[in-house]
Amino acid sequence: MEISQPKGSNKPAIWIDGGIHAREWISPASVTYMLSELVENSAYHQDLLSKYSFYIMPVMNPDGYEYTHTNDRLWRKARSPTHHSSCIGTDLNRNWGYKYGGKGASPNPCDETYRGPSAFSARETRAASYFILQRAHNMKMFLTFHSYGQYILYPWGYTANDEPSNWRDLHRIGQIGAQAMFKKNGHSYSVGSAAKLLYPAAGGSDDWAKGGAGIEYSYTIELPDAGRYGFLLPAIQIRNVTQEAFAGLEAMVNAL
Repeated sequence: MEISQPKGSNKPAIWIDGGIHAREWISPASVTYMLSELVENSAYHQDLLSKYSFYIMPVMNPDGYEYTHTNDRLWRKARSPTHHSSCIGTDLNRNWGYKYGGKGASPNPCDETYRGPSAFSARETRAASYFILQRAHNMKMFLTFHSYGQYILYPWGYTANDEPSNWRDLHRIGQIGAQAMFKKNGHSYSVGSAAKLLYPAAGGSDDWAKGGAGIEYSYTIELPDAGRYGFLLPAIQIRNVTQEAFAGLEAMVNAL
């Protein structure tokens, strides 16, 4: 979904996606809430819409998301068959083409972090990357929402031994987002590079957005909780978390 005001305007753009990992249900819920807010309550968000267009993809992994509703609640990957194996699915967040195949990305089709036979072998990552590259010259920020853990992560994810030249600015804007989210619901977020705060994981979308597409500000946001419920966040928490995620989005975009 493209949201721009007026329609087709050539403003700087923000990319937002959710649901790249099927079991992380709070992610599509939060991104759908952002879509709803920007459309249904656009009069209240002119600070954003007057300056930026938004490209929003609430469910990056629709087949996997459906599968978590019908078969396996904790399924992570996509659902396309793999070559030379009876195991199904690629981890879409190990399949992007920047530093593909490095640490944290498995060559085994039966692993949850299977990277696929080649970069962009998955139709989902291939389609999204084409779409983004056609507009990357105008994109200022890339936000991909996950769960869980309460982190605001920026590149690099593939290594802890290097950092982007603008890492201080990435950290500054991440901290602004974390403060806004804490103010909303009292959830504390850790801010830092993905490989240093968590673990090295090559082939991620945020690394590709920064290193491959050249989008200056790229983040993975790991939504609540911190581990009590994990992927099985109770439905009663949906509204609070989605509002918290929107508060983070608003603060980070306004800090550009």
